[in-house]
Amino acid sequence: MRHHVDHRTLGRYGSHRKAMLANMAASLFLNGSIQTTVTRAKELRRVAEKLITRAKGGSVHDIRLVFSRMPHKQAATKLFQEIAPKFASFDKGGYTRIIKTGTRLGDGAEMAVIELVERDGNK
Repeated sequence: MRHHVDHRTLGRYGSHRKAMLANMAASLFLNGSIQTTVTRAKELRRVAEKLITRAKGGSVHDIRLVFSRMPHKQAATKLFQEIAPKFASFDKGGYTRIIKTGTRLGDGAEMAVIELVERDGNK
């Protein structure tokens, strides 16, 4: 039984998975969107949305937590200076969008594009 199993292991041990998701989050923040498998995109959404919510707070504690979870300096700086102010009007969550793009030619894995949401001013 899968009681209280709340994340996907992605076929990796814990520290490798954590590093991979941190790197993917950094790429997402730097580029605005990335292409990956659907399963990785769903896990990345959890990580990225928590980082954006922390960055919206902007306190010293939030800065330290974001840097400890995603040690990519350029991505974290962009997160605090550009991305978090853009999402200031959002409630909790809803910062990313996953769009399925079909299957990968080599192994048939479902692919998706995960991107940051662009919302207009009229809510």
